[in-house]
Amino acid sequence: MERLNNDFETLKTLCAEQAIKLDPLTLEQLIQYGSLLEEWNHKINLISRKEDAPVIVKHIFHSLLIALYHPFVKEEKVLDLGTGGGLPGIPLAISFPDTQFLLVDATGKKIAACQAMIKKLGIKNAIALHTRIEDLKGVVFDTVLSRQVAPLDQLCAYAGRLLKPGGLLICLKGGNLEKEITKAVNSRKNHNGFPSDVELHSISSISTFFSEKQIVIARG
Repeated sequence: MERLNNDFETLKTLCAEQAIKLDPLTLEQLIQYGSLLEEWNHKINLISRKEDAPVIVKHIFHSLLIALYHPFVKEEKVLDLGTGGGLPGIPLAISFPDTQFLLVDATGKKIAACQAMIKKLGIKNAIALHTRIEDLKGVVFDTVLSRQVAPLDQLCAYAGRLLKPGGLLICLKGGNLEKEITKAVNSRKNHNGFPSDVELHSISSISTFFSEKQIVIARG
């Protein structure tokens, strides 16, 4: 219980510092998700088991930082591409209950874990689907999210056919991204003209755990 209380206060403070406004019930649900994520991680490899930071910071708060640069709105349709253990989709679905999230991953065990956590948490605006992104057809989204380590040009190739005109691809990435961005922009003719431009937002100053981490926003 002390651990949960500490996590609650940590997340509450971090969010307040960044003017991310979440009510106590939402914060509690995010903490509960963190506990479930760690429980499932003992059974299935969802996140690194050699953590150098608390899950509440490195994974959940990290996911919420997308909201600093993108205001999720009512009835917006969002795809979490390669969600793994539900990141960033589940924390954002909890925080923005009027936005619709589809979480997809090609690994069945990971999606089974996401489905179980979504059910346990009572999340009504998120669905986890076991599929390869290449097989996802007949749907389009306002926003595509990704926290996986795939190269940006590959993510743009997926996003280019799944986004509505003017849609966004938002990625959580680390390291020097100059070459990735150049390659993605230069190959846009192969991706339905996506992206028209790419912007970077460093989050290194927010926490030492986010050293060299950036939020990448590619626009259609």
